[in-house]
Amino acid sequence: MNIVVYGATGKAGSCIVKELVARGHKVTGVARNVDSLKGRPGVVTKVDDLSNVDKIAAVIQGADAVVTAYQPPFDNTDLLVDVTKREIAAVKSAGVPRLLMVGGAGLLEVASGMTLMDSGHLPEVWLPIARSHRKALEALRASDINWTYLSPAAFFEPGERTGKFRLGTKELIADAKGESRISMEDYAIALVDEIENPRHERGSFSVGW
Repeated sequence: MNIVVYGATGKAGSCIVKELVARGHKVTGVARNVDSLKGRPGVVTKVDDLSNVDKIAAVIQGADAVVTAYQPPFDNTDLLVDVTKREIAAVKSAGVPRLLMVGGAGLLEVASGMTLMDSGHLPEVWLPIARSHRKALEALRASDINWTYLSPAAFFEPGERTGKFRLGTKELIADAKGESRISMEDYAIALVDEIENPRHERGSFSVGW
């Protein structure tokens, strides 16, 4: 398949690119600066800052799916919402079949009807990005494109590719000790699995160990 990855040089994006290439997909890695991707087998690079719908549509034209791993600046997290709306418009304009978004854990439920964001357990410093993710997800739900939003566990960092994880729907996945973790490498497996075998079209799901 032909997959475009926005935010391809970031921590999550680079893991997703690596997983896609390993499975034989054609990958276009897009970022403001793509120097770290140049020369990598199986990856075509394009420069874009997600500021213009027509430019995004031109970049993604002909793709089978677009993955967005865009991370907004820490002091202006609502840029995520604006970017998501532009991506939705571009996907619709270009006729791309799917948009998959690297989500956040704050929207997942820790109890029935109670999200991590609203539980009081999410550190205050992470509340702005959680709120922005909620707005972005609302924009996806209000759209008429085919989207998927994958939320990671609470602790989401580069680590080991184990291939062993659990999937959920709207719940935060935690182990017997109450720890909620997933490596970006295993997250990438779950995301690429979803691209290859769609199970959550126009919906969200979660992954954790």
